[in-house]
Amino acid sequence: MNAIVAVDRNWGIGRNNDLLVHLPGDLKYYKEKTLGNVIIVGQKTLESFPGSKPLPGRTNIVLSDDPAFVRDDCIVCRTKEEVLEKAAAYEPDRVFICGGASIYRLFLDDCDACYVTKIDEAFEADTYFPDLDARLWRIDWASPAREEKGLRYRFVRYVK
Repeated sequence: MNAIVAVDRNWGIGRNNDLLVHLPGDLKYYKEKTLGNVIIVGQKTLESFPGSKPLPGRTNIVLSDDPAFVRDDCIVCRTKEEVLEKAAAYEPDRVFICGGASIYRLFLDDCDACYVTKIDEAFEADTYFPDLDARLWRIDWASPAREEKGLRYRFVRYVK
């Protein structure tokens, strides 16, 4: 499995259940990586998508412990084990953990690669991704730096 995330200098990923910044190049990269694949998200992340609807062109697996949360437009699971069971039907390199913070923490040890958009700015965040530089992960690929909206960023692939 993989994780895909955009982080600031402090590994911040969001504020008030939204992205820290919307960078068209990052959103395009996210779409390129996940389209035609499987994404695993938490209920709050699903509800933050446009119209609170699953992202099109992807198999959306949603983890929610709320028994009242029922959807017929995505796969709803109640436990990590159930998510892993559903994800096992797909090639591991086609499965992406996509947030939020608690979902990343829950599944990070199950991932072999993390696609990280590193934004060279510190924002006021209230949710964070684990600092991969301080863990047993290493960078095996990085794009050249890009700039949009006055912000510099690059795409980085971490592996265990």
